Amino acid sequence: MEATAEPKTKDHAALADTFNKDEARVDWHDKTLWFIRQKRDKAAWQIPDWEHLRETASQIKHNVLSNLHHYLETFEKQAQQNGVTVHWAADAEEHNRIVHGIIQKTGITRVVKSKSMLTEECHLNDYLAAQGIDVVDTDLGERIVQLAGEPPSHIVLPCIHWKKEEIGQLFHKHLGTPEGNSDPQFLAAAARVHLRERFMTSPVAITGVNFAVAETGEIVVCTNEGNADLGVQLADVHIACMGIEKIIPQRKHLGVFLRLLARSATGQPITTYSSHFRKPRPGQHMHIVLVDNGRSERLGSEDFRNALKCIRCGACMNTCPVYRRSGGHSYHYAIAGPIGSILAPGLDMKKNADLPFASTLCGSCSNVCPVKIDIHDQLYKWRQVLAKNGYVSETKKTGMKGMAFVLSSPGLYRFSGAIGRWFSRYLPFMVNNSLNPWYKQREMPQAPKESFGEWYRKNKKKS
Repeated sequence: MEATAEPKTKDHAALADTFNKDEARVDWHDKTLWFIRQKRDKAAWQIPDWEHLRETASQIKHNVLSNLHHYLETFEKQAQQNGVTVHWAADAEEHNRIVHGIIQKTGITRVVKSKSMLTEECHLNDYLAAQGIDVVDTDLGERIVQLAGEPPSHIVLPCIHWKKEEIGQLFHKHLGTPEGNSDPQFLAAAARVHLRERFMTSPVAITGVNFAVAETGEIVVCTNEGNADLGVQLADVHIACMGIEKIIPQRKHLGVFLRLLARSATGQPITTYSSHFRKPRPGQHMHIVLVDNGRSERLGSEDFRNALKCIRCGACMNTCPVYRRSGGHSYHYAIAGPIGSILAPGLDMKKNADLPFASTLCGSCSNVCPVKIDIHDQLYKWRQVLAKNGYVSETKKTGMKGMAFVLSSPGLYRFSGAIGRWFSRYLPFMVNNSLNPWYKQREMPQAPKESFGEWYRKNKKKS
């Protein structure tokens, strides 16, 4: 049975509640992502200078963000000298119009596309479909969710929430595979046959961009399936879509980022394919679309500019206890997890006001980030910004004011603690009931006989 993405009108808590109704799915989703986190750890600590690599990457990105205008102009100049047409898009709408305009000039109605989170952010597929253009995602995970009518739930593992049996049913419906066959190798072979025909007949290929080198004007696309290479090499027109923050200064810096990217994403030493596209082959046209879409505004914010360092590895998702047990679609934004929760409010504060609260602030996301983004700190700061701008529910406002009042008075705090412990011991049903959100998923702990403060004062007197 096909899974379906929830309507975006619901907030993270409501969408997560839907995901959690299938407890078995939640459990293996959690365990699978934690397994990938463990692979990341093993791969990382095989490199003696791992922390030095992280710091170097962070500093390179800091330099880029501080001089972005210079590097973008240099990149444009070099790319144009390479025979590439460079376009600039202020927002998602302009990006979509530019891409459609390029396709329209070819007179075709079918294109192939490799993984690109920017095009997901801009909702390019929906836009082109409305213009009569059939876009086929060629990354296997992306194709699975596309056939299901879903957005990806993870930036590296788009269909991580799907079981192989469900994929078998999906392929039976759309690709005509035998009913009941859920063997991964068979399904992968069926997808290969299905996609090969699309590759052979599409004169336009769209790719994302992992890194853009200002020094040479080239772009680098990292994949494990080689779908970006095949699409581009068979196409007459190559359209590469990238956010303006993807720039790195020199080609030698790839030695830092390529070592970090795959290890952080999947625990691999390097992606199977790291493809460099510098100039169009004879007879081919190559376009690069540079997209802002709120990035310049983010760049001007001291508190949130570091989010632009992101290299889209997904490590923060794999380690996040909230993401692992709530699923990617609960974030109702193209990029899920902790990094999406600090990017989304910058685009639409009102629509995405719930996302910075979908976190325990444990800091694990910041610990694994290969470019050392202070994700958990930004989540906390976004909460403050949202509260100041009135994008917090009345219930949360009232609760936080009440807590502030209690915590600001030592006497009231001690009295409230004593009352709470008394109710937990003698009237547990007052705490252990459906009105307590914590009790829905947890067994409440046994209340201690005394608070730490009481214990400390008593033992201090004895000593």
